[in-house]
Amino acid sequence: MNPALRIRLLMELRRCGVSDTRVLAAIETVPRDLFVAEPFSDQAWDNAALPIGCGQTISQPLVVGLMTQALEITSRCKVLEVGTGSGYQTAVLCHLCRRVYTLERHRPLLAEAEARLRGLRLTNVVAMHGDGAKGWAAQAPFDRILLTASAAELPQGLLDQLAVGGVLVAPVDLPSGGQQVVRVRRSEAGFATEPLFPVRFVPLVSGLPPADAP
Repeated sequence: MNPALRIRLLMELRRCGVSDTRVLAAIETVPRDLFVAEPFSDQAWDNAALPIGCGQTISQPLVVGLMTQALEITSRCKVLEVGTGSGYQTAVLCHLCRRVYTLERHRPLLAEAEARLRGLRLTNVVAMHGDGAKGWAAQAPFDRILLTASAAELPQGLLDQLAVGGVLVAPVDLPSGGQQVVRVRRSEAGFATEPLFPVRFVPLVSGLPPADAP
């Protein structure tokens, strides 16, 4: 991997609003080329989303940076990620928090992601095959929750699994047909939501694919 490509990407992320130095350091540390399918290896350090199989994508680095920054993660946070995908976002989170719990509904993607994470010796992550829309009740509550698929409405089950004082970041569908990332904060009084920026994600699907069902 040409180090100049990594530097170019980091400079672009800074210009586009990723200012959290911990987030930038995590993105710099994680070798994105390991998470990209071979046909797209020459684009691994481009600021672009790329196909990974099962109709899914590895997110654009800018989106990863902005959404991770919006989570306001500390080193003591317990994080739930809905949608493991390639494992790239998971690896970034692992460098920032105490532990990541990640859910993926496609078994082939999960197996590949787990192998990559083991190869990078990231030990503060627990992955499970399951319906991300239901969250991971057995491990709740979570200090931070990140959705990597767009929801028409945020599942109440996920909101219930967010700790008081916690933050959830997710793309949601707009009535206009677009999508935007929102940040939800939970307090003793309830939930407060703020819009952040437009995005384009695959939809959040409840249930498991027929081939992956128990």
